[in-house]
Amino acid sequence: MDLFEYHAQQSAQGSRPLADRMRPKNLDEFVGQTHAVGKGTSICHAIEQDRIFSMILWGPPGCGKTTLARIFAGETRCHFVHFSAVLSGVKDIRAVIEDAKNQQELFRKRTVLFVDEIHRFNKVQQDAFLHHVESGLITLIGATTENPSFEVIPPLMSRCRLITLKALSSDDIAVIIENALKDTERGLGNLNPIIEKDALSHLIRIADGDARAALNSLEIVAYLVISGMDSSKTGSPVQITLQVLENALEKKALLYDKSGEEHFNLISAFHKSLRGSDPDAAVYWLGRMLTAGEDPFYIARRMVRFASEDIGNADPDALGVALNAMEAFKFLGNPEGELAMAQAAIYLATAPKSNSIYKAYGKIKEAVDSYGALPVPLHIRNAPTGLMRKLGYGKDYKYAHDYKDAYAPQNYLPEKLQGRLFYTPTDRGYEKTIKQRLDGWRNLKKTAKTKT
Repeated sequence: MDLFEYHAQQSAQGSRPLADRMRPKNLDEFVGQTHAVGKGTSICHAIEQDRIFSMILWGPPGCGKTTLARIFAGETRCHFVHFSAVLSGVKDIRAVIEDAKNQQELFRKRTVLFVDEIHRFNKVQQDAFLHHVESGLITLIGATTENPSFEVIPPLMSRCRLITLKALSSDDIAVIIENALKDTERGLGNLNPIIEKDALSHLIRIADGDARAALNSLEIVAYLVISGMDSSKTGSPVQITLQVLENALEKKALLYDKSGEEHFNLISAFHKSLRGSDPDAAVYWLGRMLTAGEDPFYIARRMVRFASEDIGNADPDALGVALNAMEAFKFLGNPEGELAMAQAAIYLATAPKSNSIYKAYGKIKEAVDSYGALPVPLHIRNAPTGLMRKLGYGKDYKYAHDYKDAYAPQNYLPEKLQGRLFYTPTDRGYEKTIKQRLDGWRNLKKTAKTKT
């Protein structure tokens, strides 16, 4: 296909963008979101039984909200109305309500009203739907990229089921791109496109879970390749290389492979920068990984691990900071959540360091491997029955709160491990306080042992 034929195909399709032409027509064509629309889900049952319910679809751009709404309309016998919250007002809402009444009275058809960007409606506009959603005159499907608990009024939320959608995975985006490359009717199949592996990986990364962005980028690149082809090569396969992709989209591909050496090099550099108390380097490597498309939750998990392994009780708050950063990212998503990740990285890098917990737990595992399942000392066993008490369970146990400073010198380890010290705190951060406390208790225990 040459440039003229490509334009002719677009004209036949009404000059619709590739992303719109490739929009799935039914659930079988839909890619991703199996947790929400897969077999056995409430949405799947609702479509099969033609009983669509009012819902709010909440998810990031390009995850399939509008597509799902259109599939609902296409696979049920309802009258479908697409409504934009950006362009419409209360007057338009009233017109839709009147139309819905006519559809019900004249044709016995239910009306599915799809409101795109419903969070842009103000309270008065949202109030206009309430009675008609509750009466069943209209089935409302709202789509939003914003947290609906903040943007949609509670009475309307209570009448709708919230369906949370996720950014599409890299595998989902790859399938969507491949479908567009093969489809000869709606896609680019007539161009005989060939996309290099590196170019495909880069296209998937910059799409960042957004199917529309991926297809728009693919169309731009394909169009530029066709327009730059020699007329003598008309009909030749359209070659999409990494260089062509970078030039077309003006976005360089960073050297990164999630499953290759560079993946491990960057996470190693990040971890060692945190351990080395260098916040500048830590945030740089964090930014490198996020920009290159690394899974943010992989990085967050590494920070949570780091908080226990390399900081521990030198700063007990570090674990909470790392966990809060992960939760903040879940709540905000990209790109807003990246700032919470950066905040946590700087905190961890500048916190006092200790690997005492890491070393202590290593010693514990060695002891368990060496000694197996040692019996619990009798005096710290529970004694809920008379027989257990006769056998000595709980005998001579000292209740700590009955002693000065709530410390009673007695042994808690199995007999073969008595006297073993697994945890040795440092003099850094909060561990200095822990060390002073432990030294005092251990001295009391030695004194009590000497007396006996």
